[in-house]
Amino acid sequence: MIKIIFAFVMSLTISYAQLIDGIALVVNDDPITLYDIEKMKNENKLSKEEAVSKLVDKALFNQLIKKHNVNVDILDINEYLEKLADSNGLDIYTFKSLIKQKYKDYDKYEKEVEELILRQKLIERLVRGKINIATEEDLKIYYDNNKTKFQMASKVSVIEFASFNRIDLKKVIKNPISNIAGVSRNTLELEQSTLNPRLRYMINETNINQFTPVFRSSKKYISFLITKKDGLQVIKFVDVKDKIFNIVMKDRENKYLKDYFEKLKLSADIRIVR
Repeated sequence: MIKIIFAFVMSLTISYAQLIDGIALVVNDDPITLYDIEKMKNENKLSKEEAVSKLVDKALFNQLIKKHNVNVDILDINEYLEKLADSNGLDIYTFKSLIKQKYKDYDKYEKEVEELILRQKLIERLVRGKINIATEEDLKIYYDNNKTKFQMASKVSVIEFASFNRIDLKKVIKNPISNIAGVSRNTLELEQSTLNPRLRYMINETNINQFTPVFRSSKKYISFLITKKDGLQVIKFVDVKDKIFNIVMKDRENKYLKDYFEKLKLSADIRIVR
C-alpha cells in the first residue's frame, strides 16, 4: 500500500486547472480526484503522500459505514451531548450555551459530534468481543502512571469583567486594554472547591490569558480573564475512574482499528488512474 501511494504521488505533475474533474485513483470503485488530493493537502498542510493516505482511509471508512448500515440521528447527538454535560456537572441547556460561545460555528461542532458518533458506532461493530475490557487494576495502573493528566488547580487568579450591557462587555473582551464606561474590572482569587459546576467547568476549560465564555450573574454579564492557576492537586482516583475507563478503552479500540485498516488496505482494490 505504501509503495502504491508513493508511486502515485511521484506521478502527480498535472497543472491545477486539470485537477477539478480528473480521477486520480479508485478505491473499491469509489473515485478520488486530483482536486480532492490538492484540497486535503492544502487544508491540512500535508504532503501529497499523506493526503492520499488520508483520502484512502476516508474512502474505506465510508465504505464500512455503508456495509454495516451505521447511521446517526439527532437523538444520538442529543444523547451524546447530555452525557457530556452530565459528566461536567451541567444541564444540557447550560452546556450548549457554553459550547455556542466557544465555537463560532455551532453547526460545524454538531457535525464533528456526528462524525465522532459514527466512528464510535462503527468501532463498536468491529471490535465487539475482540478486545479485553479494562479491569479495575488496569485503570489504577493508568492512573498511577499518568497523574499529571488528572490535575486541577485549587486556586485561580482572575480579572472579572462585568457589565449590564453584553455588547460593551464583548468589546472589552476583544480589546482588554480599552476603557468602556459601564464595564467594571475586579481582581479575584477563586477557590475551586467553592465554585458551582458550571463555573468550575468554564475555568478548567479556559487557558491562562484567555477569557471564559460570558455568563449571567446578579443581572450582569460577566467574563473572567484567567491570569494564574495555583496549587495543582491530583484528583482522586474514584472521581476520575470512569474517565480513565473511557481513555483506556479508546486507546485499545484505536489500536485495533489501526491494525484493521492496515489489513483492509492490503486487500482493497486500489487502482491508479493518473
